[in-house]
Amino acid sequence: MTVSPCRRNSFVEYKDIYKFLLNVQENCLKNDCRQIVSISLEIDWVDPLAVLDKLAQENAINFYFENRGKGEAIAGIDAVTKLQINGQERFLKAEYFIKTNLKNIISFGSTNQAFAGPHFFCYFSFFSENTQIEYPFPSATVFLPRWQISVKNQCCTLVMNTVINSSVNIQILLQNLRNKIEFINSLEPYSSNVDYLPANLSKKFVANGQRYKSSVASALKKIETNELSKVVLADILDVKSNQHFNLFQSLNNLRKIHPNCYVFSTSNGKGQNFIGASPERLITIHNQQLITDALAGSAPRGKTPAEDAANANRLLNSEKERHEHLLVMDFITQRLTQLGLLPQVLPPRLRQLSNIQHLWTPINAIVPANVHPLKIVAQLHPTPAVAGAARDVACEEIRRYEPFERGLYAAPLGWIDSQGNCEFIVGIRSALIDGDRARLYAGAGIVAGSDPEREFAEVQLKLQALLKALI
Repeated sequence: MTVSPCRRNSFVEYKDIYKFLLNVQENCLKNDCRQIVSISLEIDWVDPLAVLDKLAQENAINFYFENRGKGEAIAGIDAVTKLQINGQERFLKAEYFIKTNLKNIISFGSTNQAFAGPHFFCYFSFFSENTQIEYPFPSATVFLPRWQISVKNQCCTLVMNTVINSSVNIQILLQNLRNKIEFINSLEPYSSNVDYLPANLSKKFVANGQRYKSSVASALKKIETNELSKVVLADILDVKSNQHFNLFQSLNNLRKIHPNCYVFSTSNGKGQNFIGASPERLITIHNQQLITDALAGSAPRGKTPAEDAANANRLLNSEKERHEHLLVMDFITQRLTQLGLLPQVLPPRLRQLSNIQHLWTPINAIVPANVHPLKIVAQLHPTPAVAGAARDVACEEIRRYEPFERGLYAAPLGWIDSQGNCEFIVGIRSALIDGDRARLYAGAGIVAGSDPEREFAEVQLKLQALLKALI
């Protein structure tokens, strides 16, 4: 077991936790109330994916989020309280849910540690209403986990969130915490028995190339008439395995293959999971400093350094790709300005991933204290990078051309803490896992100058990268 370099000589004593919990309970007895407590403890280093593997239950929701390149990972397991809703006001109701619960949470322990304190995990669908009633996720889920395990720069934090009322047995609760820490400390880092070996797929329904290319051609006619300047069209790949997909080995593969992407997983508590490796951050806020990404315009990586450089040079100088990128950049700056923020645009650069490279422009801003992170998420989603421009027209076209439910694909997923810090990504390069079946999603931006054959090839490139990780 690796000892965390962040562990200090003075630790929170169990007797201090016991005293704290007794005081909370006494207050509950006096005021006839229930109180949520959030206890944060520094523990020896452990792999959050290994903890998720051992503690996650099929009938409980959970969330997993890792960016290996940043040295960060966090998992939220089970729910102390949750909100699952549909409808146009989902972001507003989610914000109210978080604010209301925070008023009833008392934090204790290593609150200065990274990822300490209560975190609310959030995942939203692309549209405010799912039109296909069999889709297994609602359009908004927000929950406060019962257990949260996180790593940042080799520092490990365990958070227990629990409800205290007059009838809770504090000694049993504390013993449960002791047992959980002992169990977690006994876990070895997660490792799969094989590397990158795809599942034994008994059937593979190859994406319908003709349908997708016809949709692109039709969308290009709309673009020619100036009804819209861009639309992002997605495609799916349905696969069936001879055995259930191994969620945790697939996530382990994804983080190995895509160390600079955000590897994520969400569960609905009914046996379905939505996973992926997204290169696209929607927003990060830390100490009121916001960073968001304009990420649009793509080219494949080369097989040799010379070919790679040539592809990158063509991407940087492509009028079509730069136009697509500018649409996203302008949209983000305008939407942030409408919220009263003053966005600062950094110089554009390349974002190079294992199999694809993108045009990338980071955008910074200071967030006023009265602007909740979900207000920004609601203002930005969906960006032209995953919808198009004009946004409302593009979304209508997406509904028209795509015969499947997007659901969580290309939608915001992330966390918010009690201080207003947050990180949300866009759920692209993703798959819906249901036992022995998986539906993979990927899309491409269609603008003037797009070629149906090339756009279909780009989508297939993204789908195959995800398929490689499933096991």
